[in-house]
Amino acid sequence: MKKIASLSLMMLAATAFAKGVDDIVPEVEKMAAHPAVVQAVKAQNAKKLTLEKIKTIDADWIAKKGEVPLARELMDNAAAKQLAQMQSARTYFIEAILTDNLGANVAITHLTSDYWQGDEPKYEKAWAGGKGAVYISKPKQDESTGDQLSQVSVPVKDGDAVIGTFTIGVKVNLLH
Repeated sequence: MKKIASLSLMMLAATAFAKGVDDIVPEVEKMAAHPAVVQAVKAQNAKKLTLEKIKTIDADWIAKKGEVPLARELMDNAAAKQLAQMQSARTYFIEAILTDNLGANVAITHLTSDYWQGDEPKYEKAWAGGKGAVYISKPKQDESTGDQLSQVSVPVKDGDAVIGTFTIGVKVNLLH
């Protein structure tokens, strides 16, 4: 009986999680549609970086643990400042990552462990082969803070065209 009760509580908690995170998707989509965000992705895409170039930058970023001038630029650009301002309005938002059409960082509010997000589910699922989709990761416990963290990813659009992705980290325990 205890196992059934425990399982029921876990299912209830999972349902509460999904509902709470689903409730913020429109807010995340609104952030992704901000003109400064869309413009930054358009500008990055216009550079026509190759995947080979992105992977070279990524390898350097990883080797130097993000201690590269580009990291500071991506945290200080207009889109990053706009995202940081929007992020700070909600205690449950902890980090924002804006990517181009190949998954390269365009703007970040906190240092990322790598430059290229294109091989990660948060990009792959939100990009959805260029069609765009909402992706919500399963919550994971942050070992340093004990917080339950999840990522919500949405496409960035220019009109109807998907041009990049936007991911925001969410402290799930603060949604309830």
